[in-house]
Amino acid sequence: MIRVSIVGGSGYTGGELLRLLLFHSECTVQQITSERSAGKFVHKAHPNLRGITRLKFCAVDELESCDLLFLCLPHGEIMASIDRFQALAPRLIDLSADFRLIDAETYMRWYGRPHLRPDLLGTFAYGVPEINRENIVQADHVACAGCNATASTLAIRPLVRRNLVESVVIEVKAGSSEGGNTQSAASHHPERSGAVRSYQPTGHRHVGEMKQVLGDIAIHFSATSIEMVRGILATCHVFLNDGLDEKAVWKIYREDYSEEPFIRIVKERGGIHRYPEPKLLAGTNYCDIGFERDVSTNRLVVISAIDNLMKGAAGQAIQCFNLMHGFDEACGLEFPGLHPI
Repeated sequence: MIRVSIVGGSGYTGGELLRLLLFHSECTVQQITSERSAGKFVHKAHPNLRGITRLKFCAVDELESCDLLFLCLPHGEIMASIDRFQALAPRLIDLSADFRLIDAETYMRWYGRPHLRPDLLGTFAYGVPEINRENIVQADHVACAGCNATASTLAIRPLVRRNLVESVVIEVKAGSSEGGNTQSAASHHPERSGAVRSYQPTGHRHVGEMKQVLGDIAIHFSATSIEMVRGILATCHVFLNDGLDEKAVWKIYREDYSEEPFIRIVKERGGIHRYPEPKLLAGTNYCDIGFERDVSTNRLVVISAIDNLMKGAAGQAIQCFNLMHGFDEACGLEFPGLHPI
């Protein structure tokens, strides 16, 4: 059994990761840290795990060596303590943004501050299995992608890699859990409830990841908060340089994704679920992708949906964990979702 520990386990991502790992057949959870909750049972922060585990939170200073560490601390904290974590475990999976980008200049541009360990940038495999599987299989260190970047990149990469895209306009609608479990004025119920709030119309830092994966194409990205707890819906207006019909688009997506265990092409002729819907993906590791051609222009609308805490974070981390250890890629990720919910 692989011995794993979670650093920063009291947040939503850490809790979701613990939920998955407790039912994973190939590993055992050794420790889980929280500075503010050290000594308390994990179900105090994650009440869905009441009666499932007797684990208690510990402090980071109490961590013991293990086979792999999942790192779920806020952005900026992993790079400040990376030597300590490398000394504790030969393998790391980082769910923060600290090692997603591959050079210090790019990090400075998108995060507005110098990287503390530029010597390690580029040494972590970018953790989206559908686009970087071979490197993840061979990696000891993986940096999971951002949730908005995951939804957007998976949606349009089949077109971009065939040089079919002139530009793309992406509008993401995101649930409140994307902001984490730290309360703020923006998350205060009277302010958040019923809101359709544009919070990052330009300059979103996940665009840096998208450009790193997709190349220097014109990406125009905006993000909006809506009244939903889990989920991301990315609507990508792709302006093509080729007059593809829908049959040709189908062929492209089938070529790239037909063998992928967690990507489903969703396009029905009728019904309310004929396009991707994040509500149906709550708790799952799927990315659903659909599309529709605007017959009067060169615009193709590609729609993708994920659960931001799963395919956008903890589920993606487990998928990478499975690849790193040669396990079935779907191990621990078999939950198909609920309907209705």
